[in-house]
Amino acid sequence: MAPVDVVTETLIRRPREQVAAYAGDPDNATRWYENIKAVEWRTPRPLATGTRLAFVAQFLGRRLEYTYEVRELVPGERLVMSTQDGPFPMETTYAFADAPDGTRMTLRTRGEPSGFAKVGARVMAGAMRRANARDLERLKALLET
Repeated sequence: MAPVDVVTETLIRRPREQVAAYAGDPDNATRWYENIKAVEWRTPRPLATGTRLAFVAQFLGRRLEYTYEVRELVPGERLVMSTQDGPFPMETTYAFADAPDGTRMTLRTRGEPSGFAKVGARVMAGAMRRANARDLERLKALLET
């Protein structure tokens, strides 16, 4: 079975530095991610390569708990986090690029489901695509008002 790889983009009419600072701040995740219910810092602030963050999410009717580790951080340009635990080890990438009317933000989530999650990988990918699109629309609305 091929891994899940979902890429979603939006244009946010705000400067790249502002979009990246807000979206890349884990303390804002519950404001713009519909399914994220809580985030807890497991390592001291500020956000840096190696930072560990515990997330609690509700997805497809299930409560998920997982810990992300920041793998790459290029302020204002790119943030890559990954997790190895849980039924769906995954990597999430935020990329920010200047656009004529603001910032193009790309949200990519990819991973290799295992166990029960592997059976529903296609359903999971579709649900993730819809959730990511809603999340980026929510982020856009927050930042453009």
